[in-house]
Amino acid sequence: MLRVGIVGLPNVGKSTLFNALTRSRKAEAANFPFCTIEPNVGVVTVPDPRLVNLAEIINSQKIIPAIIEVVDIAGLVKGASEGEGLGNQFLGHIREVDAIVHVVRCFDNENIHHVAGTLDPIRDIEIINTELILADMSSVQKRIERQAKAARTGDKVAKAEISLGEKLLPHLNSGAPASTAELNTEEKKILSSFYLLSAKPVLFAANIEEQDLSHLQDTSRPAVESVKKVEEYAMTHFGTSTVTISAQIESELAELAPEDAVEYLAGLGLQDSGVGLLIRKAYELLGLRTYFTYGPKETRAWTIRAGDKAPAAAGVIHSDFERGFIAAETMAYDDLNTLGSSAKCREAGKLRIEGKEYEVQDGDVLEFRFNV
Repeated sequence: MLRVGIVGLPNVGKSTLFNALTRSRKAEAANFPFCTIEPNVGVVTVPDPRLVNLAEIINSQKIIPAIIEVVDIAGLVKGASEGEGLGNQFLGHIREVDAIVHVVRCFDNENIHHVAGTLDPIRDIEIINTELILADMSSVQKRIERQAKAARTGDKVAKAEISLGEKLLPHLNSGAPASTAELNTEEKKILSSFYLLSAKPVLFAANIEEQDLSHLQDTSRPAVESVKKVEEYAMTHFGTSTVTISAQIESELAELAPEDAVEYLAGLGLQDSGVGLLIRKAYELLGLRTYFTYGPKETRAWTIRAGDKAPAAAGVIHSDFERGFIAAETMAYDDLNTLGSSAKCREAGKLRIEGKEYEVQDGDVLEFRFNV
C-alpha cells in the first residue's frame, strides 16, 4: 500500500488533520512542539461518488473503496538535518513515504504556540524545504564519494550516478528541490535509487480557522492572504497545488454522521469537505488511478498506477488473473452511468473487448477473462 506522509513545523495542525483523515483520535494534538514522536499510521478511504452510483445501478450488497496509508510525522524544526529536534529520526520517517502533504499554518492564534513566534507561511515552507534539501545534499555527496573508486575502474553505473550527483548538487544548493531538476529519462530512473527526500511529490495543505473558511475570496483577511501566498509559492517553486483546509473543522466533521456533516458544511456555505479534496489530490499525486468491478455482491474500486496495462490491472485482484490474462470486457464509467446497464452499453457499442496492450483508464469498469 502506498503511503502519504504529513509533514510541517510543530503546531501547524498535522495531528488534527491526521485524525480527521483517518476518522480517529490516534494522534495526540497538543499545544506544544513534539507532542508526536513516533509516527501515527492510519488507512484512509478515497472518496469517489462514482463507486456509489455503480453500486446503485447493480444494487450491490457492499461497497469497497480504494485506500491509501497516511503517516503523521512529527514536526520538523530548523537544524533537523543536523539532528535538531530529533531531526534525523523524523527525516528517516519521511524517507519511508511515497509522497508528502506539507501542512502550512495560515492562521494567527495567540493561544496556539508558533515555534517561530510569528505567522509567516513562506518562511515556514522554506524551513522545511531547506532541511530536506540539506539532508539530500549530504546524501548525494556521500553517494559521489562512495562511487568514486568504481568509476575510476570504468564502472558505467558508478559513472552515471556520479554524473547525476554532480548535476543535482548545484540545483539543490540553489534551494530547489530535487523534484524540479530537469532530468532525462535515464537520469530519472537513476534518481529513484537515490531515495532523496526533496524528490518526493508534494502537495500543500493551507490550514486556516473556521471563520475564514467561508470567506476565501476576501483577500483582506490575513488568513486568506496567507493562503494565496502559499498557492503561488507552491506552484512557482514546486509546480504543485494547494488545498485549503480547516483541520479543526475537519476533525469535528469526522465525529458526525455523513448526513449531519453535509448539513454542517452547508451551514458554512460549502459543498465538499476539504479533507475529501485533499485525499483525492494525494491519490493523484501518487500517480494512482481507479478502475471498478461490480456485481450483486460488491462494487469495488481497485488502485493501479497511471499507464498500467490490462494484465497488470488484473493482477491487482489476483496474480492468477495476470498470469492467465486473455482479455478485459471494458466499459467507461460515464457510459455505464448514462445508459444504466452493461446490456445497454453492449447494444450501444460501448462495451469493448481489450487485449494485453490496453492501457487502463481512470474510471474503467472491467471484467477479466483469464485461464490458468
